[in-house]
This record gives sequence, structure tokens and C-alpha cells, in this order.
Amino acid sequence: MADTALPDLSTRSESHSKTRRRGPTFRLGRVLIYGILIIGLLQAVFPFFWMISASLMPINEVTLGYLLPSQPQFNNYVDAWNQANFSQFMWNSVRITAITVAGQLIFCVPAAYAFARMRFVGRNLIFGLLLATLMIPDVAILIPNYLTVIWFGRLSDAVLGIGWINNWPALTIPFMASAFTIFLLRQFFAQIPEDLWDAVRIDGGGHLRFLWSVVVPLSRPVLMTTVIFAFIGSWNALLWPLLVTQTDTWRPVAVGLTKFVNTDQPTALHLQMAASVIMIIPILIIYFFTQRQFTEGIATSGLKG
Repeated sequence: MADTALPDLSTRSESHSKTRRRGPTFRLGRVLIYGILIIGLLQAVFPFFWMISASLMPINEVTLGYLLPSQPQFNNYVDAWNQANFSQFMWNSVRITAITVAGQLIFCVPAAYAFARMRFVGRNLIFGLLLATLMIPDVAILIPNYLTVIWFGRLSDAVLGIGWINNWPALTIPFMASAFTIFLLRQFFAQIPEDLWDAVRIDGGGHLRFLWSVVVPLSRPVLMTTVIFAFIGSWNALLWPLLVTQTDTWRPVAVGLTKFVNTDQPTALHLQMAASVIMIIPILIIYFFTQRQFTEGIATSGLKG
């Protein structure tokens, strides 16, 4: 028994010596990796830190390059809100975002279900063409989309009396069907066990019942993920609203912030930073309350790294 234990002890000794020889190199590699991660973290976080810090400073501290305010000036947010007319722009963004998010859920969920669970001629071809549209730059289709919106706007104005340009339809309807959202939902729906569909069929149900009673309740994490993506995309929209609106009646908060920063009248930098903080607060609130569902949705939809 002693003879059989000796080779094991020898192997452990060799393994331990190799670990000791690799120790300094391994530790150096870890230090290097952590150093790169810390630098990346600082690079990502510092602009937000400075924005919040500058929003609480008087103008003289901002121009002198202070890193922290000597005495926080919370009234900067009130001044920025009033001077930028943010009440109207924020209300516009809330309405536009709510309509867009609801539209994406209404149209993208059935489309994703059809690609994932239904069999029809040309399904893979159509889905492939849908994915191909993700490769097209937004700028390349900006003018075609604008001309399409103008045409539908004239038709809608003639039939329903509702114009699209400088109104909510141009800001919401083109974004109610998102190829990325359909792809994300389809990846999740395709993973739902076939046994559940068989159980619904045995119970006398069809696709509509299966979608509403089984798929949607099981898909809450990925649905919350699509809501977050749609919310952020609609809330931060700038170029398209500038193209389809000429007045502030329906312009969102991103356009209002741009006007506030680029106004002909001199605007203090600290108020601009305060306005920027006001704009991102709703996004932070949404993510704070849905981060668990967001992480689960990404991890279970086939998009994890």
C-alpha cells in the first residue's frame, strides 16, 4: 500500500512545483487583466460622474475645472427644467415611447411566434430577409422611410383626417415592427418545449391560446428585455424626430436637449449638464427596476456571449 501511494505523492509534488513555477506569471496576467478592466470601467463611468458633478456646481467651479462641487446646487435642475421647457418635451417623449413600446409588443410578439412555432412556405427565407435588414445602416434608409411616411401621411390625412408629419404617427408607427425585437423573441419562443404545445392541442386549444396562455407568461424576462430596448431607442431618438417634425408640439426630449445646448443665447454649461441628467433619469429608473428580468432575457434568448 505504501508503494502505491508513492507515485501519487510524486505526482502531487510535481503538480505543486509546476503551480509554483507558473505562479508569478499567472499573477502578473491577472493584474494586467484587472488593470485593463479598471481602465475600461473608469473610461465608461467618468463621463457620467463628471456630468452629475458638474450639474451640481455653480458656473465658476465648472469653468475652473473642479472635480466635485464645494456645495451642491440642486436648484440647477429647476433652472434647467424651466429654461429648456422640459415639461413639454418630457411629456412628448413619454407619449411617443409608450405608443412605440406598446406597438412593438402588439406586432412583434405574433410575428416572432409565427417564425418560431408555425410552419408555412417560405418561413426561413422570409426570416433570413428580415435578419438581412439588420445589416442595413439606418442612415441608408432614412430618406426612403421619410418619403414613405409622407405618402402614408397624405393617404391618412385624406381618409382619416390625421396627418403623419409633425404628428405622433410619424414618430411611432415606423418603429412598431422591429427586426431585432422579432429576432430576440423568436430565439426565446423556439426554446419552449414542444410538450407544452402538445398539451394545449390535446386540450382543444390552438396557436392563439398557446401564445396567450403559455408562451407569453413564460416569456416575461425576454419581453421585459424588448421593452427596455424599445424604451431606450425611442427615448434617445434624435435624427428621425428632427426630420419629421418642424415644431415643438411633438418633439421629444432629445431634440429639446439639443436645442437647449445649441441655442443662440449663451447657456451655462452646468445647466446643460443638469438637463442631460434629467434626460437620462427615466432610463436609469427603468433599468433599475427591470435589471433582473433584463439579464434573464439576454441569458435565455441565445444572445449571451
